[in-house]
Amino acid sequence: MLCFQGEGILFENELKILADQDLMRHIRDRQTLKVPFSRKLMLNSTELVNFASNDYLGLSSHPKLMEAVIQSLHLYGFGAGSSRLLSGGTELHAELEDKTAAFKGTEAALLLNSGYTANSSAIPALAGSGDLILSDELNHASIIDGCRLSRARTIVYSHCSLSEIERILSEEKAGRKLIVTDSVFSMNGDIAPIDRINDLCLAHGALLYIDDAHATGVLGRGRGSLAHFGLKPADHIIQMGTFSKALGSLGAFIAAAKEITDLLTSTCRGLIFSTALPACAAAASIAALKLVEQESSLVDALWTNRQRLFSGIERLGLNTFGSASPIIPIQTGTLEQTIRHSEFLFNRGIYAPTIKPPSVSIPRIRLTTTASHTGQDLDALLNALAELR
Repeated sequence: MLCFQGEGILFENELKILADQDLMRHIRDRQTLKVPFSRKLMLNSTELVNFASNDYLGLSSHPKLMEAVIQSLHLYGFGAGSSRLLSGGTELHAELEDKTAAFKGTEAALLLNSGYTANSSAIPALAGSGDLILSDELNHASIIDGCRLSRARTIVYSHCSLSEIERILSEEKAGRKLIVTDSVFSMNGDIAPIDRINDLCLAHGALLYIDDAHATGVLGRGRGSLAHFGLKPADHIIQMGTFSKALGSLGAFIAAAKEITDLLTSTCRGLIFSTALPACAAAASIAALKLVEQESSLVDALWTNRQRLFSGIERLGLNTFGSASPIIPIQTGTLEQTIRHSEFLFNRGIYAPTIKPPSVSIPRIRLTTTASHTGQDLDALLNALAELR
């Protein structure tokens, strides 16, 4: 309940409820540290091994990305100045779209400012009143918001339930049917059965919208979930991905048939009403795509580290929520226990923050491995987890 006092509007009750339930969130900004951010960070003058980064390949501090950024700054400046549809775009934006489409094997690609922007504005442009959206119950918040904004009827199906998807597609009538799913689920680290979901789309004439944010640069030799499952891009498949995770840059994309990107160019509010990405972000993303294509050792190192850490966690008998990716969550009991475990790890020089409701229904510590971690880093974490056990 709001509390009005004089001319101010106060939220003491809401804040007290959050504090009493240990649900307050706090921003902790890192300090400068001359090692890859994906491996270590500095918080409050304390050096920590970082197991909370989505910089899976360690590209955010790669010399080739930084060199590309510096060169583009001299050519294009920093701020874009306007939306892409006015004068905010550069030839680098167009080059990145072409390279992204080639990387994902699609006719075309369209840049957007973030994964959240892409999902919350592309989904409403693809489905509306009279249409039907099927959404996995563990989909990212940006997908949930995109479904709500679409005005399409949305049915949430049980996590990765193929039988439920098939039943809904068979029983429900709609103008257009769209299945929306993460490929790698960001809080569980498990992988959706994209191949079998695609079979259902083909059988029932549905579109498939894949959030490949945590799969791009990670699965399928870096090319994403379709490559992971041996699937070829098709006109009914829309791939959303981000440059801000494994690719170490900034922004997002939709890779799809040109008919779809043309539609989004004219109807996607996140594109039309947002200032364009800085040209230097496009330059960094171009450099990142080239690295993933040319240096397979990056993805190999990521998966070697992931397997080493996951095997050690399995030996400890910890619940990892079905993880099959570099995202390895650990169930640690109540919220209070999970907070204590995170603090214990912090005191051992390991950064692994608590993931709290409502982001997840069950509190957990969400670990992420990267290509930058050393064997010593992984052993330090495993030794600390063993102490907790």
